[in-house]
Amino acid sequence: MDIVITFPGGKRVNAEFTPVGDAAPEVIATDQPVKYGGDGSAPTPFNYFLASIGTCAGIFVLSFCQKNSIPTEGITLEQTHEYITDGPGKSKLAKIIIDIKVPPDFPEKYYDAIVRVADQCAVKKTIMEQPQFEVKTVVART
Repeated sequence: MDIVITFPGGKRVNAEFTPVGDAAPEVIATDQPVKYGGDGSAPTPFNYFLASIGTCAGIFVLSFCQKNSIPTEGITLEQTHEYITDGPGKSKLAKIIIDIKVPPDFPEKYYDAIVRVADQCAVKKTIMEQPQFEVKTVVART
């Protein structure tokens, strides 16, 4: 799947793609907060990145519950972030913590299993395996 990045105006940057098997293209809109010159009309790219981790883990938890006929009412994932200082005035993400909160009637025998399935998250695995990046300039042909 290729993603085309476009600039619809202001500080907005969109990612446009057609998911595998779907005919309709999708657009993920991003923007910057007002204090950074944007309109605050959409999440920042970094917030989407963070959300992709939790939602990826969430789809595995959801699928596990559906497969095992476990109601998902009352189940939430809470993702928190720890930062460290990396030079004067700079901070960097040091740790991501995901707490899977389950209701009191959630079967105890599945506590470890639900953590294992959340760990299957492809976003997390990709980060852990550190892909290589290549950025280059390509002159468009008219």
